Amino acid sequence: MDKPVRWPYPLPVKKGETVHWCSCGKSTNQPWCDGSHKGTNFKPEAFTAKKDCIVFFCGCKRSRKGMVCDGSHSKINE
Repeated sequence: MDKPVRWPYPLPVKKGETVHWCSCGKSTNQPWCDGSHKGTNFKPEAFTAKKDCIVFFCGCKRSRKGMVCDGSHSKINE
């Protein structure tokens, strides 16, 4: 990520599906991990859906709720 992302990624997940959210911001497949964190102290966060739903995954990487958007992107100044 060259510039801060100022929105969440609202994505559908299916019950029982596990996805890995990128916590480092380097993935070219945001918000999913593509292994670009290797050599850093960052690790992806796993999320397993309890039901079919839309999850608002954090794009700015500043959420206090980890991978789930908490609106922190609205406070980013460029």
